[in-house]
Amino acid sequence: MKFSRSAVGAPNNWDSGLPDVGQRAGFFGKHGLILDILYTNGGGETMQAVISGSADLGISAGTGGVFGAFAKGAPVRILLAGTTGAADLYWYVPATSPLRSFADLDGKTVGYSTNGASTHTTLLALIKHFNVAARPVSTGAAALTMTQAMSRQIDVGWASPPFGLEALSEAKIRLIARGSDAPSTRDQTVRVHIVNADVLAKRRDAMNRSAAAYRETYEWLYDNPNGVKIYAQYAQVPERLAIRIRDEFMPKAAMAPDHVSGIAAITKDAIDFKFMQAPLTQAQLAELVQIPAPGK
Repeated sequence: MKFSRSAVGAPNNWDSGLPDVGQRAGFFGKHGLILDILYTNGGGETMQAVISGSADLGISAGTGGVFGAFAKGAPVRILLAGTTGAADLYWYVPATSPLRSFADLDGKTVGYSTNGASTHTTLLALIKHFNVAARPVSTGAAALTMTQAMSRQIDVGWASPPFGLEALSEAKIRLIARGSDAPSTRDQTVRVHIVNADVLAKRRDAMNRSAAAYRETYEWLYDNPNGVKIYAQYAQVPERLAIRIRDEFMPKAAMAPDHVSGIAAITKDAIDFKFMQAPLTQAQLAELVQIPAPGK
């Protein structure tokens, strides 16, 4: 068995939980792999772990941040697409807050996880779309963010299912925006799974097997009822909630791993939001995006 160190943003989420679920279901073991999983506070920390070499793989890193890091010479490559669209991300306020919509956020503090994460780029896209002078604040993982939002250290918090759904249903918090409210995010692959460039060069076969195990887990997660059962056990949520997350927030098409969509929009946002200064050339894109063909 080959060990692979994996940095994963946002524990318990449907998309970032796929490696843990796949390991529990035996797909990674089938390919001779054992994942040593480290959870981070968000995609920015995940990317830094891969860049530094403390992790081989990074799950659910923000695509714009990855583009920017690569443009600056960071040893990072895209192994698989993660999530296309940002409908799973949402921003909320405590139920007692006077804020009613994203348009009310001039001068208000709004949370995101870590710099370069999909929460960061999506928040910047929302601010741009609604043309408000909100102040982005890095608040870490969803649980840490909830504490800050409910104690009024920040005005607006962020979350992604399953986190916060119970508070929403109990009217303790009020949703004021979803990531999909920003048109530029709807067809973008906002999160990708990444690999350290040196690891890819030296252990390409193992990385290809990781991709194969991921693909098999992905298909099984949506097509086999046991997928929901094991996810529910992993995330410690009821199966009915797991089904809601899958069907309402993370449909199968959004998780397709084999193509990074919306590169023009990703590039524009990355430049607009100062992650990089100029578009990547076709040669650079070919070096960055190294998704192995299915079956390899």
